[in-house]
Amino acid sequence: MALALFDLDNTLLAGDSDYAWGQFLVATGAVDSARYEEANTRFYADYKAGTLDIREFLAFALEPLRRLPRGQLLAWRARFIEERVRPMVKPWVAPLLAHYRAQGATLALVTATNNFVTAPIAELIGIPHLIATVAQERDGHFTGHPEGIPCFQEGKVVRVRAWMAERELSFEGSVFYSDSHNDLPLLEAVSRPIAVDPDPTLLATAKERGWEILRSEPAPDILFA
Repeated sequence: MALALFDLDNTLLAGDSDYAWGQFLVATGAVDSARYEEANTRFYADYKAGTLDIREFLAFALEPLRRLPRGQLLAWRARFIEERVRPMVKPWVAPLLAHYRAQGATLALVTATNNFVTAPIAELIGIPHLIATVAQERDGHFTGHPEGIPCFQEGKVVRVRAWMAERELSFEGSVFYSDSHNDLPLLEAVSRPIAVDPDPTLLATAKERGWEILRSEPAPDILFA
């Protein structure tokens, strides 16, 4: 059975859910606005530049989960999904996923954004499997640390391979959609890499290697090739 893998932020979404969650926390007053917004913006710039220290970022991003009451976090997350994420889903996502389901493919969302934020997003867009950075929990409480290897850069390949091994899947005939040069290791591992609204570095690489390039505007015409 073919494997269809999808990055989330700026690929299936017209925006970054990790950054947007941070901005949402600022808007709710859950975090110190000036300090948190400055750091959130800086880390996002580092991500786009390919210089992000993932451990430093996760210490920042997971700290509110450790500090804030779980019930409040869940209520805020529900609002965040409806108010911020649902409008970000690109209009061609639903037919694309339906196409792969009809082919009998195994669909998985592969994202560096932590699973607290992305689990309901996977459910929203209808992808049954989530491979994400895991927010560590102990006795029902978030610790503020990641569990295991962050799902970022080479870590995405490690995490996907471990997930595939548990299900006796392989990269043969696989496809991966991503916008970011941070995902080059996984793009290089699959049979069919597709650059979606790619950043400049990924765009140059995709052109050099003859990879497919999908643009959201105008409506993409290679979705079902």
